[in-house]
Amino acid sequence: MRSIPSVNIARLTYLLVCEAAGVAIALSTKGTMFEVPLSTGIIGGLGVAALFIWIETLMKGFTLRGFSTATFGLAVGLLCAWLLTRVQISNLLEIAFRDRLESKQDSEVLVNALRLALDVTLFASLGFLGAMLALRGNRDDFAFIIPYVRFRQDASSGLPVVLDADSVIDGRVPGILRSGFLHGRLIVPRFVLDELQAMAASGVNNRRQRGQRGLDCLESMQKASDVQVTIHDGKTSQEAETLNSKLIETSRLLGARLMTSDETLSKVARLQGVDVLNIQELDDALRPAVALGQRMRIALVRTGKEEHQGVGYLPDGTMIVVNHAVARIGTTADVIVVSTLQTAGGMMVFAELYSPA
Repeated sequence: MRSIPSVNIARLTYLLVCEAAGVAIALSTKGTMFEVPLSTGIIGGLGVAALFIWIETLMKGFTLRGFSTATFGLAVGLLCAWLLTRVQISNLLEIAFRDRLESKQDSEVLVNALRLALDVTLFASLGFLGAMLALRGNRDDFAFIIPYVRFRQDASSGLPVVLDADSVIDGRVPGILRSGFLHGRLIVPRFVLDELQAMAASGVNNRRQRGQRGLDCLESMQKASDVQVTIHDGKTSQEAETLNSKLIETSRLLGARLMTSDETLSKVARLQGVDVLNIQELDDALRPAVALGQRMRIALVRTGKEEHQGVGYLPDGTMIVVNHAVARIGTTADVIVVSTLQTAGGMMVFAELYSPA
C-alpha cells in the first residue's frame, strides 16, 4: 500500500538527486569555456526537480492501469500515422508548389518544411487521439481488439474487488478469499477509509464501535500474507457527490467488482453496469433450505414467546420454534417442520415434536 510518508520520501530523494546532478555539472565544467556557476547548477537542479514533482502531483489520479491503457492507444495511433506516411502524401505538396515558386531551391526548402510539419502533426494528432480513445474505452473493447487477453487475466488472478465500509466492517471477506470462492486484489478507496475513521471518532457508541471494528478488520487484512489489500487514492469527478456514487464510479474506472451488503447500492450499481458481489445474497444462498415436512434434530435452548414453545437454532443461526416443547428445553429433540416465515432478520421455522407413527 502506498502511504503519504513514502511518497514524500521518494520526492525528497528525487530532489536531492537533481541537486547533486546540478552540482556535478557545475563542477565538471569548471575551468572550461562552458563553465556553469555553482549557484546556477543548484538552482537548475532545483528547477528540474520542482517541474517534475509538479507534473507528478497533476498525475495523482492517473493509475498504472490508465498509463498502460494510454500507452496501448498511443502505439495504435502512431502505427496509423506511420501507415499514412507510407502513402507519400507529402509528394502532393511538391507537385502543388513546384510551378508556383520561381526558384527550384525555394520549392525544395518549402516542401521539406511542410513535409516535416505534416509528419509531426500527423504523428502527434493520431497518437493523441489513440490515447484518448483508449482511456475512454473499457476492458470489453480491448477484449474485442486482443482476443483472450481479458479471459486469461481473469482466470489467473481475478478482477479486483472494491470494498465499501459495510463489507470491511463485516469481516468475512478474508475467509471468502481463503476458501477459494473469490479471487482478486482487494481495493479500499481513500474515502471509505475516511468514513471508517469518522465512524470510529463518532460520539454515538454503536457507530463508534462499528468504525473501530472496520479499522481493526482492515488492519488484520493488511497484515495477512495471503490477502492483497490496496488503498486507492484516486479522485472521483465532481458529479459523484454521494458515497455510493463515488463507489460506483471508482469500480467503473478500475474495471473492478463492487462488494457490499447494501441492497440499494447493489441495485443502483447493477443498473449502471457494475458487477456487484453482495455478501448478504451470498449468505442467503449458503443457508440450508428448510422444506415443509422435513425432519431434523436440534438442541432446544430456551423458551419462545408462548409458554409452551421451545426454541433451537440451526448451525447458520436460523431460529426453530417448536410447539409444545417447553418440557424438552435443555435436551436434543427430533422435530418436523410445519411452516416457515421470512422476516427482515432472516427466516423463522416453526416445527412440532416428531412422534413415530
